[in-house]
Amino acid sequence: MYRVTLIPGDGTGPEIIEVAKRVIEATGVPIEWDIQEAGAEVIEKYGTPLPPQVLESIRRNGVALKGPITTPVGTGFRSVNVALRKELDLYACVRPCKTYPGVRSRYENIDLVVIRENTEDLYAGIEFERGKPETLEFIATVERLGKGKIRPDSGISVKPISVFGAERIVRFAFEYARKHRRRKVTAVHKANIMKYSDGLFLEVAREVARNYPDIEFEDRIVDNMCMQLVQKPELYDVLVLPNLYGDIVSDLAAGLVGGLGVAPGGNIGDHYAVFEPTHGSAPKYKGLHKVNPIATILSGVMMLRHLGEEERADLLERAVAAVIREGKKVTYDLKPDPSDPEAAKTFEVGEAIIEKMEELKRGRGCSSSSPHLQESTTSSA
Repeated sequence: MYRVTLIPGDGTGPEIIEVAKRVIEATGVPIEWDIQEAGAEVIEKYGTPLPPQVLESIRRNGVALKGPITTPVGTGFRSVNVALRKELDLYACVRPCKTYPGVRSRYENIDLVVIRENTEDLYAGIEFERGKPETLEFIATVERLGKGKIRPDSGISVKPISVFGAERIVRFAFEYARKHRRRKVTAVHKANIMKYSDGLFLEVAREVARNYPDIEFEDRIVDNMCMQLVQKPELYDVLVLPNLYGDIVSDLAAGLVGGLGVAPGGNIGDHYAVFEPTHGSAPKYKGLHKVNPIATILSGVMMLRHLGEEERADLLERAVAAVIREGKKVTYDLKPDPSDPEAAKTFEVGEAIIEKMEELKRGRGCSSSSPHLQESTTSSA
C-alpha cells in the first residue's frame, strides 16, 4: 500500500483531481490518499495558502499528486508552487511533451522531455526593488567594482547559477535518459552572452556528460533552440535547462503537442516528488466540469512510474491514448470544433479512460471492477 499526499488545489483543481484520483485507483495500484488543503481558498482558514501540515504530509509520504493552485494577489506570498520547490528542494522540474494521435497539433511523433533546474537562476527570488536604499547601495557597489553602470531607477534581479546546482540537474537529466532509454541530452543556455552564469552551466554540463559515454550530448543556444523546436523537433530528446529558459521552453514544447491540457509535470528532488499538471487553476471554469483532466491523469502516470508501477502506468497511458485517438469522450479543447455540443464533461473523460482500461485488461485475459466517476469534487480534510 502506497501512501500519497493528495492536494486538490483550488479553482478547477478539485474537479480534475477527483477524476485523476478515481482513474489512478482503477489501475489497481493500492493507494491510501492523505488529503491536504492548500491554495488561495484556504488563506482565511489557515492564514496562509500553504499550511505547514501540507509540507509535513509530503515529508511523511515522500510523494504527492497536486491540483493547480491560484497564486494569491497582494498577500506577500509569491507562489505555493515556488514555496513547495524551495522547502522540499524539488530541484528538477520534469515535463514530458508527447504527441497523442487525435490531439490537434501541427506536428506528429514528438516525444520530448524538458528537465528544468528549479532552484536557481532568475527565479531564485533575489531581487532589489526600484528606489530602495539597498538597491541604490547595490548599484553603487557594482559601479565601484567597475562592472558597469546601472540606472538609479532600475529594479534588479540577480541570476545565480552554481556548480552544485548545475551539476545535479545535468546529472539528473542523464540518469533520467539512461533509466528511460533515451538517446540524447541537449543542454540549453546563453553562454555566448552570459559567460559567467550560463557559461558555468555549459562548462559543468560538458564535464558531467563525459561520465555518460552511452548517451549522446550536445548543446544549443536558447534562442536557436526555440527555432529548432519549431522547425524540427524530432531531432531532440531530453533537454536540460536553467530555470527561466526551462519555464519558457517547456511551454513552447507543450504547444507543439497540443497545449497545456495534455502536458503533465513533476517536481522531483532526492527525497520527495510532487506531480501536477502544468496548467493553471482556471477559476472562471470552476464548477462547470469542462476542464480537460488529461494533464493531471498523465501526471498520475508519471507518479506511478516514480513508484515503480511501470506496468500499471503503461496501462493507464495506453487507455488515455486510446480515448484521445477515438475523440468521442474528450473535452472541448480536444474537439475539432471547441463549440461541439457533444464535448465531454471532465468526469466523463475519466469514465471513458476507466472503461478503456477494462477493455485493455480483458484483451490480455484480465478482469476487475472499477469505480465509476460522478460529477463531484474531492473534499479536503
